[in-house]
Amino acid sequence: MDFLKLANEYKTPLYVYDLDKIKNQFLNFKNAFNARKSLICYALKANSNLSVINTLAKLESGADCVSIGEVKRAILAGIKKYKIIFSGVGKSDEEITEALELDILFINVESQQELKRVEYIAKKLGKKARISIRVNPNIDAKTHPYISTGLHENKFGVDKHKAFELYLHAKNSLFLEPVGIHFHIGSQLSDLDPIIAAAEKIADFTRSLLALEIHLKFFDVGGGVGITYSDEEKINLYEYAQAILKALKGLDLTIICEPGRYIVGESGFLISKVLYEKHTKDKRFVIVDTAMNDLIRPSLYQAIHKVRVYSKNSTEEAQKTKADIVGPICESGDYLAKNILLPPLQSGDLLVFENAGAYGYSMSSNYNTRKRAAEVGVENGIDRILKHRESFEDLIKDELNILQGVLCEIK
Repeated sequence: MDFLKLANEYKTPLYVYDLDKIKNQFLNFKNAFNARKSLICYALKANSNLSVINTLAKLESGADCVSIGEVKRAILAGIKKYKIIFSGVGKSDEEITEALELDILFINVESQQELKRVEYIAKKLGKKARISIRVNPNIDAKTHPYISTGLHENKFGVDKHKAFELYLHAKNSLFLEPVGIHFHIGSQLSDLDPIIAAAEKIADFTRSLLALEIHLKFFDVGGGVGITYSDEEKINLYEYAQAILKALKGLDLTIICEPGRYIVGESGFLISKVLYEKHTKDKRFVIVDTAMNDLIRPSLYQAIHKVRVYSKNSTEEAQKTKADIVGPICESGDYLAKNILLPPLQSGDLLVFENAGAYGYSMSSNYNTRKRAAEVGVENGIDRILKHRESFEDLIKDELNILQGVLCEIK
């Protein structure tokens, strides 16, 4: 991939996605469950660019969505409605209503009160709501605490005892149809053991529900399979699939997986331009045109993204020294890398952050009135714009119209 050409044509900061790799990653996941009833639902929260979703829609992907906005994105990008799941702990009445009217595959329910709201709204609409219940297996995913979701201390799902009560209620309801069971223990998982433990625990619970003639069709194992940012070991997908299939032995259910990071993470790059260097008594700073509003993972999770250097003057033999890569935002937490070895750098040199395809652009913001980056896709060696860089006019348009209206009223 010619990052120098891309930076010159589309400017920086710039997100670039290898669409061919995205396709391969999805097919790797899909093929791991080959010849078994399965549905791979891409988790839009990782990267919700419509062209990225459409790339996966063409491969018959489903979608895991955590807002009605993501549900609409999935449909617009070509994901079939009967392959869309609506998850998340805080769905509004408006979102539930729209999801039921759109007739998606099912809603993942995360609490007793949410189940009651879904039932109430379904009754108002004269519909029967297909639901799944997220069961919290209370298993430590051994990941960053911010992305651990499977312990009782986390906000997600309900314990088995409450789930049992909710399934019985749903079975006897005229407006609820329990069709699935769901668990998800965390993100960026590199250890298979917690996934196996959770799958076995929820599979046993599923058997008890089926014995009561609660006719479930889907066993949703969530997502969370990690990638290599620095030195993490990746889970073997064949072993992952076999472990889940073993846990489900004897159960005739469709397996649903919700990968996000695994599909797009390693396929994305963030290109940044060096503005200048700054040296203090104790530190060397490389100041770039990219900031925490563009890539918040280092600040939020202390995440590490390996850096490629494209310098006009530095050579392989140039002496490298430790430096922090920082952005223009007025926060001490605005950094992209800390204490990494870099050669001497000058204004205009490029730094490319690897593995930025997941939770990069999707978590970006306009903090400090900064314009969000452009997004570019590369497929079969040809690059194309997927989303234009925001303009200042884009940021202020609505506010300015309101302000001008107020000023007119004052006059």
